[in-house]
Amino acid sequence: MSTNKKNVVIIEPDECKGCERCVLACPKSVLTMSTALNKYGFPYAFYAGDGCIGCGGCFYSCPEPGAITIIEEYED
Repeated sequence: MSTNKKNVVIIEPDECKGCERCVLACPKSVLTMSTALNKYGFPYAFYAGDGCIGCGGCFYSCPEPGAITIIEEYED
């Protein structure tokens, strides 16, 4: 049986302050900035939905605790 690993980035829009550090840190360019604003009036980063390699660059570059979570999902 082969198990496929998929990484998913979850960004909490209201925790994001729009600094774009995560977008710049992503080697696969799967993060981008939204044109929508969060409840504080900042544009926020979001995950395109495919291609994350789970490197953690976005997580470690983010100055806001709890704004970014990376989850590994396994599929059979």
